[in-house]
Amino acid sequence: MGGAASQKLRLTYLIRILQKKTDEEHGMTMSGLLKELEAYGVRATRKTIYDDIELLRQIGIDIIGVQEGQSYYYYMGSREFELAELKLLVDSVQSAKFITEKKSNELIRKIESLTSEHNAKQLERQVYVSGRIKADNESIYYNVDKIHAAIAEGVKICFQYFRWTVEKKQELRHRGKIYCISPWALSWDDENYYLVGYDTEADQIKHYRVDKMLHLELSPYKREGKELFYQFDMAAYAKKTFGMFSGKEQKVKLRFINELAGVVIDRFGKDVTMFRTDEEHFMVLVDVAVSRQFLGWLIALGDGVTVMEPENVVEEMREIGKGLLEKYQ
Repeated sequence: MGGAASQKLRLTYLIRILQKKTDEEHGMTMSGLLKELEAYGVRATRKTIYDDIELLRQIGIDIIGVQEGQSYYYYMGSREFELAELKLLVDSVQSAKFITEKKSNELIRKIESLTSEHNAKQLERQVYVSGRIKADNESIYYNVDKIHAAIAEGVKICFQYFRWTVEKKQELRHRGKIYCISPWALSWDDENYYLVGYDTEADQIKHYRVDKMLHLELSPYKREGKELFYQFDMAAYAKKTFGMFSGKEQKVKLRFINELAGVVIDRFGKDVTMFRTDEEHFMVLVDVAVSRQFLGWLIALGDGVTVMEPENVVEEMREIGKGLLEKYQ
């Protein structure tokens, strides 16, 4: 192997050793570096490695040298990702319900490869996905990728949609109908991915759970609904729609006890208008898609919230309360 090729190979192995074997807490002496290089079948002198390290520093690789007692240690300094950032990524992968357990473990292994072997052990202590509620549909990982591709290419997607039966089996909706939708965005809500797209037949924007899509393929037809989607406010839609359950959009006046101010801000954002009605309560007027999911959210807050208007929503709450009382008497 020629001199230039040999140097490139040696530099590649040297970077790999420093990335995998060293960090701020774990340096490596020159003897240690030479020994690791030998394991790759590369023989070099101390002077050669000194020159290599200097060359790598010149191209921006942060190799730190420190004196400790009689020894001099080298380690990789700054990296693309800090350890704290990698921990956030691991936690996100773990908690993402839409990623299957198998795919979670694969992704976490890849994240661990972005730091040293020593720091990777700190990530391993967080790695526990068994027993968590995770998706069964492995294809969701690839569905998301295909949807992004369709959005980038400006084409429709076609898929079948299913729901779960009591027997825990997938049942195709509308007898296996092929849905052809113009994809415009992906939304993350209630730990699930949703496609937000334009349905030509219904002439409206709709959303679909990505993990309930089967046999998703890109269509050769150009997507539609551009004007309608550009008038569509995704942030407002997410605030109005509880658990992505649609319903008739209405202005709802709610009275809360002061202790629930944080809950209201978490749900509707800091820009929600809140005004005091007395020392213990405040009122909000919000645009909401009134669904069973929304009413269930109110019920979960107990006597801390009261629906003031409109009357039809107040009546729905009365009916739900009456039904619950009869069921549990």
